[in-house]
Amino acid sequence: MAYALRPRILVTGGAGFIGSHLCERLVAAGNDVLCVDNFFTGTHDNVAHLIGNPHFELLRHDVVEPLRVEVDRIFNLACPASPVHYQFNPAQTVKTSVHGAINMLGLAKRTKARILQASTSEVYGDPTVHPQTEDYWGNVNPIGPRACYDEGKRCAETLFFDYHRQHGVEIKVIRIFNTYGPRMHPNDGRVVSNFIMQALRGEDLTIYGDGTQTRSFCYVDDLVEGMLRMMDSPADNIGPINLGNPVEFTMLELAELVLKLTGSQAKLVRRPLPQDDPKQRQPNIERAKEQLGWAPTIALRDGLVRTVAYFKSSMSPISLP
Repeated sequence: MAYALRPRILVTGGAGFIGSHLCERLVAAGNDVLCVDNFFTGTHDNVAHLIGNPHFELLRHDVVEPLRVEVDRIFNLACPASPVHYQFNPAQTVKTSVHGAINMLGLAKRTKARILQASTSEVYGDPTVHPQTEDYWGNVNPIGPRACYDEGKRCAETLFFDYHRQHGVEIKVIRIFNTYGPRMHPNDGRVVSNFIMQALRGEDLTIYGDGTQTRSFCYVDDLVEGMLRMMDSPADNIGPINLGNPVEFTMLELAELVLKLTGSQAKLVRRPLPQDDPKQRQPNIERAKEQLGWAPTIALRDGLVRTVAYFKSSMSPISLP
């Protein structure tokens, strides 16, 4: 009996927060998935439920080093994405974005694989245009403490478009806005995980600045759906395309919602706003709507209920108030 070949898909950063959800969806859709991670921020726990599945393979590897495998498609997610982690070793963060892009693009060129780059809304910096559209070039401090991530991702985008123009590599570029959900790292310094963990521990919630700065929060299942639609879209649809939830919230509004959902009696404490921290972040997703038929469907409150439940279940009983 002849068997149809299953597509083999490489996910770098596949044991991370977003990557693990992507691997899960890809396996469920009938693909063979090679998950690559150096486990700097990713964890075995995130993909433990997939280990043992004959269509899932886990490989410890750092994309700064070349990787010789045979694949049909590549999702390049490898890079620490929160300030706490990407500022821990900023030079390595740049290497991960730039050398990692070069290595994965080289692999795509050799295997003729389609490759998707998980870029970021941070390429827009502290924007002077609101909401942010894909044709906005950004307002980034190239020598600030966030530059290792911001400029690393910007350079990666440059490499993707140059490999496409010069070598005909089939690329897709998405710009991910704030995403949250189960499997977030509890100590990643991002506002959603910070607020939830502080509330569950009975600690005061930390508000940076006056709390009027805004973010737009996309639940991870919505994001993964957008990523899959982008990868499957026609070859000439290369991006960049914003993927995020356009509903904007202030930090104060988010804090109040987290307190309500957790039942915490914690107070809000103020801290100085970090250098180059964006004052506003909101995606214009008209391009995603038109070209992918995609828009988020999960409201912040509903997504936070699921995320709070995840953090509660993952905390040891003695750590709960």
